[in-house]
Amino acid sequence: YQTVYAKKPGAIAAPTAGLHFTPGLLDEIELRGALISYVTLHVGIGTFLPVKTESVEEHDMHAEWREIPPGTADAVNGARSRGGRVIAVGTTVLRTLESSVNEAGEVVPCSGETDLFILPGHSFKAADALITNFHLPRSTLLMLVSAFAGRDFIFRAYEEALGCDYRFLSYGDAMFIT
Repeated sequence: YQTVYAKKPGAIAAPTAGLHFTPGLLDEIELRGALISYVTLHVGIGTFLPVKTESVEEHDMHAEWREIPPGTADAVNGARSRGGRVIAVGTTVLRTLESSVNEAGEVVPCSGETDLFILPGHSFKAADALITNFHLPRSTLLMLVSAFAGRDFIFRAYEEALGCDYRFLSYGDAMFIT
C-alpha cells in the first residue's frame, strides 16, 4: 500500500493520512486554487512503538530520514508570509516541517535525519492545519496530534470517533484539524 504521490523508496510504511488522496482529488484541490508541495519522510519502525517510559520526556524518540526541497520551503514560507494556510497532510509532514524551522521561524530546505519529539507545549511554526488518521494510545503520533490541537480537544474527538464507529489506524478515517 502506498500514496499516489510516493516517489522515493526507504519508508517501512506509507504515510497513512495521504492514502485518502487520489489523483482526481489532488487535481480538484489544485483547481480550487491550492498549491500542493511535497516533502519526503521515510517512516521508520519506531513510529509504531508505544511510549513505555514512566515519563514521556524519557522516551527515546526514533530518528527518521526526511527531505524538504527548496521549492517546498519557499511555498510554505510564501504562504505564511501572505497570511495563507499551510495544511500538513499527516503527522509525518508536520514533523518534517517542524524539524526544519530556523530561528527566524522559516522552513529551510534540508535533507537528513530528525529525531524531533513533539509533545504538548510545542510551539508550532510551520503549519496551521493538519489532516491525520486516528492513532493508538500512548503513541508518539497521538502526542504530536495532542500538541497540535490540545489534549482535551483530541480526546473529545476520539470519544466521538469511537461512538460513531470511525475506523482507526492505517486504513481508518481521517480528521481535519484547524
